Amino acid sequence: MNNRFSFVGGKQGGWRVTGMQGMIGNSLAPVERINVVNDAITELPLDSVWVLQSFTSNVRYAKRDELTMLQAVQPRLNRAEAAIAVLIPIKKSAQWWEMAQDERRAIFEEESHHTAVGLEYLPGVARRLMHCRDLGEPFDFLTWFEFAPEHTQAFDELLVRMRASKEWEYVEREVEIRLERDLE
Repeated sequence: MNNRFSFVGGKQGGWRVTGMQGMIGNSLAPVERINVVNDAITELPLDSVWVLQSFTSNVRYAKRDELTMLQAVQPRLNRAEAAIAVLIPIKKSAQWWEMAQDERRAIFEEESHHTAVGLEYLPGVARRLMHCRDLGEPFDFLTWFEFAPEHTQAFDELLVRMRASKEWEYVEREVEIRLERDLE
């Protein structure tokens, strides 16, 4: 299975953009739709404005027991009832990346409780974290969330809690893109 993902913003794709805003720093150019491609896109497709490249990788900050808990309740993506998605590209500050991994882990888990908070919203909200820093992309991470419409309020609560954490003090750019799946 290919671990590369491209998010193509433009006039085509299976996800219709319902809202897009820069939460911290600059947003992206507005688009009507997003196409999620399980591959690397080397050229900007016709009628497209931007492409965000990423790849999935091993979980970087979780300990074995945390990973086991996540795997036990994390739902699969592309569930029929998950008609809502949110793509959140994030770039962390140079100060974040200058820290050793154990220092980042301490902020991520011991201070911000990232995994524990996220577990509270599973299985209603499925997510996939993708990395892009090593690809020279404008963001470090792309986080993709999918959920049924009845879980929108819970998802919004999750975002409020994450953005209030110590970890978010190191975010220098964040864009929130709300989407709905085409049911055609």
